[in-house]
Amino acid sequence: ILNLLNMDFWIILYIIDWILFIPVAGTVLYLGIFSVASLFNRDTIQDKAKTQNRFAIIIPSHKQDKVIEQAVVSILSQDYPQRLFDVVVVSDHQSEITNMRLAQYPITLLTPDFAESTKAKSLQYAILKLPEFKIYDIALVLDADNIVEQDFLTKVNDAFETAATKAIQMHRISRNRDTAAARMGSIFEEINNNIFRKGHINLGISAALAGSGTAYDFTWFKTNVMKAKTAGEDKELEALLLKQGYFIDYFDNILLYGEKKRTTSKMNEQHSRWTLQQIQNLIKNIKYLPGAIFRKQYDWADKLIQWMLMPRTSMIGIMMFMSILLPFIYLTLAVKWWIVSSAVLFFFALATPDYLVDEMWDRTFLRSPFVTLWGIISTKFLNKEKETN
Repeated sequence: ILNLLNMDFWIILYIIDWILFIPVAGTVLYLGIFSVASLFNRDTIQDKAKTQNRFAIIIPSHKQDKVIEQAVVSILSQDYPQRLFDVVVVSDHQSEITNMRLAQYPITLLTPDFAESTKAKSLQYAILKLPEFKIYDIALVLDADNIVEQDFLTKVNDAFETAATKAIQMHRISRNRDTAAARMGSIFEEINNNIFRKGHINLGISAALAGSGTAYDFTWFKTNVMKAKTAGEDKELEALLLKQGYFIDYFDNILLYGEKKRTTSKMNEQHSRWTLQQIQNLIKNIKYLPGAIFRKQYDWADKLIQWMLMPRTSMIGIMMFMSILLPFIYLTLAVKWWIVSSAVLFFFALATPDYLVDEMWDRTFLRSPFVTLWGIISTKFLNKEKETN
């Protein structure tokens, strides 16, 4: 009986080990391919646009009283002709004082009162409230904490003509690195930019949308944003673009700055939302994968495969757990976990831009798995405390 129990233990251990290892290794391989591809620069000549397009700039702002005014001032300070862009701020559940201050600026201020607020509802509300007689060429979506340089719209206008597609993504970058969580957020934002955007377009595959700093063909956006139903409206729009066969371009040289979460608990709450959205998108769209491959819609197939990857927070947690636990049970099983753990750290390091590699980088980057794990534990603990209270 003891021999049978012993055999059962080892069989179960091997099964669990490989069930966890295969998706982790697949995710690491995918990240590795595109992190290496991000090291190269695409030769895209960005010519001066022949025409100056008219922009509808939409800024959804849900309880962002502290930062929204800075964003408005930033976008109004453009060197682009002011007659060619309108700024629409959707002030959702913000204070009367904030709304009074915003009303002093030459913008369209909308103050809906949603029972359940989502960014998709704000974008749809803005589109419905735009005057019918005004004609726009480009819809530009920004976040309430985004700050841009004076030539931002000029660069976006040039890039949109160069890309000649329905959507382009600009380069989001952090403007604060004042806490360990914010530094981690800055590093992983840039890793995402390099792997899921720059690395992709270098291999001729569509870039991922980032939720803000995205410019759309206005007519396409007006029609398709109404189809968005969830909090992850950017991923829904991304799916629609790729299903319809449109390439999503990315411009690494057009910067916009945003604030990173300053605490690990807030950062992990955000990551949890993203993970949930990823799972929802996968469940909703996985049925399209065979057809996408058969019709040679490789951008759409890549996106579906991307949603099948293991969330990186979960991946890091599993790698840490298995790398630490297995040596005490059977050392040989741990070797492959050490290899993939080293590989993913190497690929993340490859995808980290030089400007982030300062005196704080090694401390932040190498401690990131432990900070992430502690953030998950503390977030769950706080949630339990709230439920108890």
